[in-house]
Amino acid sequence: MRRPPASDASAGGKLSRRGHEPPSRWRKELLSVIITRPQLARRVRELARRIERDFAGRDLVVVSLLSGTVMFLADLLRHLSLPLRLDFMGVSSYRDGTESRELVFTKELRLDVRGRDVLLVDDILDTGRTLRLVVQKLRQLQPRRIKICVLLDKPARRRESVRADYVGFVVPDLFVVGYGLDYAERYRNLPFVGVLHPEIYAGECEVRTQRSEARSQRR
Repeated sequence: MRRPPASDASAGGKLSRRGHEPPSRWRKELLSVIITRPQLARRVRELARRIERDFAGRDLVVVSLLSGTVMFLADLLRHLSLPLRLDFMGVSSYRDGTESRELVFTKELRLDVRGRDVLLVDDILDTGRTLRLVVQKLRQLQPRRIKICVLLDKPARRRESVRADYVGFVVPDLFVVGYGLDYAERYRNLPFVGVLHPEIYAGECEVRTQRSEARSQRR
């Protein structure tokens, strides 16, 4: 019997056309659940199988970006049986008095990746600014190759020419939380990925707009 072709790990898993209703505890804060717990578990297993095939027999270093990857990374590592080393990098952004954000490294690599294969793991690929900066930093350390694995890909927000080699799910331009992703350091512990209600973050958007208008008035 002929086997079906293996799924393309860079294409992303399938989302439900209609989101699921959030648990009653979260209905005031979430519009819907777009990726359920079983969907996450199934897709992580698929990604792990693909990664094991691609890195079999290689000297692999997994580099994870803090801290939105925590749940995704833990589940992914549980399904990887090949030998590997693990390290972390931290990248943060801050406003310099304008609307622009400057990215800075808050944690550097401890391991030597020279001549080794690197799997860079992140929670979400949206504009691509962070991953572009991290890849540039890693290339200076002269690894053999760098592959990127992300839980979510949000191509509608892309500003940089960055492409992930392994994608959990391709999602629309929505504010998503859960399974490690946060808003104001909340919701990381949700076992699913949900869409945050706009009322939750509307206040912050209003503050940013007011600051922008105030700067314009001073010019």
